Amino acid sequence: MSQQTTPRRAPYVRPMAGWWKRNPFFMAYMLRELTSVAVLAYAVVLAVGMVRLAQGPDQWNGFIEAITSPAGVALHLVILASMVIHTKSWFEIMPKTMPPVVINGKTIPGATITRLGWLASLVVFVAMMIFAKMFSI
Repeated sequence: MSQQTTPRRAPYVRPMAGWWKRNPFFMAYMLRELTSVAVLAYAVVLAVGMVRLAQGPDQWNGFIEAITSPAGVALHLVILASMVIHTKSWFEIMPKTMPPVVINGKTIPGATITRLGWLASLVVFVAMMIFAKMFSI
């Protein structure tokens, strides 16, 4: 009796390289995720600044020189652009992730919630600028 063997096919392996580049929705998603790295980078910059401040005037002045150098300013501009994108996507996602807000029997539209987020950011920004101006040397 002869034994026949069935040819074996290799299992299907879904290609994963660059999956996010094939769809504009996923491109936007990856950009949003990448902007969170800028949030981390700025947190590190602030933490280093706090450490330098605690180390004394010479270290603090060195830190100030570093962040006001052309490379430091360029880094801050990149971080600022990333933060604006991150904030924009955060406020656009906010109404989708929270339960419906009902006031007087009417559901508040998502666009209104997004606008209120921007308004709250503007109010906090202006308050911080006033506070900074009051205590600047």
